[in-house]
Amino acid sequence: VTVRDYGRGIPLGKVVDVVSKMNTGGKYDSRAFKKSVGLNGVGTKAVNALSSYFKVQSIRDGQTAFAEFSAGDITTNENAHDSSQRKGTKVTFVPDKEIFSKYKYRSEYIVKMIKNYVYLNTGLTIVFNGEKYFSENGLKDLLEENIADEFMLFPIIHLKGEDIEVAITYSKAQYSEEYHSFVNGQHTTQGGTHQNAFREAIVKTIRDFFGKNYEASDIRKSIVSAISVKVMEPVFESQTKTKLGSTEMGGGLPTVRTFIGDFVKTNLDNYLHKNPDVAEKIQKKILQAEKERKDLSGIRKLARERAKKASLHNKKLRDCRVHLNDLKKDNRLESTLFITEGDSASGSITKSRDVNTQAVFSLRGKPLNSYNMSKKIVY
Repeated sequence: VTVRDYGRGIPLGKVVDVVSKMNTGGKYDSRAFKKSVGLNGVGTKAVNALSSYFKVQSIRDGQTAFAEFSAGDITTNENAHDSSQRKGTKVTFVPDKEIFSKYKYRSEYIVKMIKNYVYLNTGLTIVFNGEKYFSENGLKDLLEENIADEFMLFPIIHLKGEDIEVAITYSKAQYSEEYHSFVNGQHTTQGGTHQNAFREAIVKTIRDFFGKNYEASDIRKSIVSAISVKVMEPVFESQTKTKLGSTEMGGGLPTVRTFIGDFVKTNLDNYLHKNPDVAEKIQKKILQAEKERKDLSGIRKLARERAKKASLHNKKLRDCRVHLNDLKKDNRLESTLFITEGDSASGSITKSRDVNTQAVFSLRGKPLNSYNMSKKIVY
């Protein structure tokens, strides 16, 4: 694997140290990099230690220097000399087969990671195996990648500010909430304080806008959104850095919750006032979710009442001896239930079945064709 960038390059006298000695990351003492994910360069050093071959080359100020390693031990250290190559850094490595005996690269995972990088850094171009990835509209492009236009309730709301960017829409085709959250470019797949604050802020802003105390679940139902924030020296809840634990933005800014809440309150509220058609669609979606929730609540209540009255000795059921939850039975996975239309249809099956593992349940009358019917009629 070879990775090449065209940045400033590693200081030529520090090429070996940066990839082999702890606390020598390029970001360690610089305030410019306090809003990053890692400061010490541990990831690069770990790759070096776990590679049978590792080479790092830096091109800077018209000169180049490189070093080669094997399992973390240096084998070649080429001092700086003149070069006409474009400035930047080039890293090549081969995973150590004694450690990773059977490994392969998951291209789909790498592509997803690259896409996230370009969404979060508009104007950046990354080339992977000859294919270019580029984004002009940041998180708006991310949502467009994940939801087709015909399934959007309205065009994506895209809001940007200092250290924060959000994108919001609703889906016509899904019921669950969907969030894509990032901190300093890191995809926080398990969310964290910033995602929780974002969810709260959306609910509060919409409630205040409509002057209605809608249920939070009704407001967030079918939402598809993304948020990216930059936090000073973030603290994550695990080494994988997939969940933000920081409660402070740092740098004299308020808490994560207040910072995100104020931004969403101001900018989303302004957007809804300027776009009443979008506000109307959101309200209709909320009212629809509220109606569905209440309908389902009534259905569940009725089902519970019916369950209390139901007889455990149902005459329509010809039970079997072994059931799925009989953990001590070796053949419990063979347990089968045949459902028939009326008693007459169940007669021949009942006579020929295996009484140990096959049960028969006969429905009363002809079942209702529930296609295109509402939940209220079906239940």
